[in-house]
Amino acid sequence: TDAVMPMIPLGLKETKEIDFRDPFKDFILEHYSEDANQYEDAIADFMDTRQAIRTPLRDITGISLLFRYYNQLYFVERRFFPPDRSLGIYFEWFDSLTGVPSCQRTVAFEKACVLFNMGAIYTQIGAKQERSTAKGLDAAVDSFLRAAGTFRYIHENFTNAPSMDLGPEMLEMLVQLMLAQARECLLEKLDLQSKDNRPIDICLDLAQEAAHLAECYNQVNQTIMNEAVHDYVPYSWISLVQVKKEYYTGLAHYHVASGVLHREAAKMSAATKDTLQFLHAEIASTQLDIRLPKDESERRLLGRAHLREALVLHEECQRLHRMCRELRGKQALTAVLRNAHKTALQAYTNNENEDDFSDVLDPPRVQAATKFQLALTPPDFAQYRVNDLFRALGPIAIFSAKRHWTAPRLVQLHRGRTSDGFGFSVRGDAPVIVAIVEPNSLAEFGGVKEGDFIVAISDKDVKWSSHDEVVTLIKNAGDSLSLKLVTPMDRNYLKPTKSAKGSISTHSSSSGVSSGMSSPSGSMAQHNNSKRLNWNPFKRHSSSREGKDFFENVILR
Repeated sequence: TDAVMPMIPLGLKETKEIDFRDPFKDFILEHYSEDANQYEDAIADFMDTRQAIRTPLRDITGISLLFRYYNQLYFVERRFFPPDRSLGIYFEWFDSLTGVPSCQRTVAFEKACVLFNMGAIYTQIGAKQERSTAKGLDAAVDSFLRAAGTFRYIHENFTNAPSMDLGPEMLEMLVQLMLAQARECLLEKLDLQSKDNRPIDICLDLAQEAAHLAECYNQVNQTIMNEAVHDYVPYSWISLVQVKKEYYTGLAHYHVASGVLHREAAKMSAATKDTLQFLHAEIASTQLDIRLPKDESERRLLGRAHLREALVLHEECQRLHRMCRELRGKQALTAVLRNAHKTALQAYTNNENEDDFSDVLDPPRVQAATKFQLALTPPDFAQYRVNDLFRALGPIAIFSAKRHWTAPRLVQLHRGRTSDGFGFSVRGDAPVIVAIVEPNSLAEFGGVKEGDFIVAISDKDVKWSSHDEVVTLIKNAGDSLSLKLVTPMDRNYLKPTKSAKGSISTHSSSSGVSSGMSSPSGSMAQHNNSKRLNWNPFKRHSSSREGKDFFENVILR
């Protein structure tokens, strides 16, 4: 197998094990007033998943595991992490580049680190692809674009990171690096598909793509020189980026020479001539003033100038390579640089002519251009759906860490005649809400209040039950009804919306229950299939910087 230019993969962030059992069980008992022992299996499942993500497989299976854990964090954060206090849980992660630990209590830090490891695995998948085939190159491009999209997502959605590898400058450098490596694979694919009998136009296309890739690596190099990046990335990365910048500039000159010295160059089409003139658009005073060769002599002169420049640049590559001890140990890189220099030298020797004063002039700079438009691939959270491990606590829109309600109370209602109502009406779904309590009724005397959530009827938990299911249970209760109720302390979200359909009856039916209105925002979707949205709880709000949700992904120092 021919040697290929090595890529730069990222190492994963490491983290310490966390025991969630006591903090979660205490919070379930204190905040949700439920038996915490019933949730031991759910807590154990969550802890097992987190333990597994500490050492994920470096393939799509590991990516899937990280996505599932990340999505589970959506539920766990809302169930157990109130905005006004800490549970005493701290997430400790080590910087992937320096090994320095950072410890935070916010779930946002945990999510950012998990996303970083997703991106890192994508870089490793891309770097180990078999790039001697078009299929392997396509897979590498896809992986690098997914890595770039993941790092860009972290950059745009998480702020105030405590570790250097999550800093905005570092993430931007990683995005640029992954895009450059994706372009590198596309250039290799174009080269692979045109190895046999390469026409002039393909030679010039390769030259422009190589020049564009050199500019990409030059931009990466400039970003690395930023103080917030340079002192933290490995020296081998800096050296390899500089080597690639020179290597692909040299390759651009070599491909121009191959096109100019092509055996059919004398019969160039008008389009090919336009491309060649574009390639040589900028000519300095020390450069050969030939944009479009007029005859065989000028073609050979221009071709030799480009080959000579390619030789100089490939020699510079080898010098930079020798200066880095770690790069010297990479046999594939050594072979690539040696072969490129050998090929350029052979071509120059084959076209060598008697000394000419013009040979001291440099060739025109190769103008960069590309036909490849790359689009970053952001994380697709909806592809990896998970079930809420703590679903039994109730609909998360209501029963979450940021909501507050009274401790559950048991209300026993006994009526003398079945024809008499219990004196209250309900509305909504999951959970069903007491809409109206009639004055001087059994419900009022029993302590039922408007706005109460019905969480259980007799021994049946009804937090997730629909309106019709609750009505049926009340009707079937006969003359004795046992309700478990909680009263929300934040009553703003209990007000019916203007767009809600249905009406609240002012009179109790024989069962004491009327048809009701829709439930509070967020719970109706559980039962309304016609309006069900795609499962993606991570979509950013367009006005996130103005609303409360802006602070959700702020990593506190």
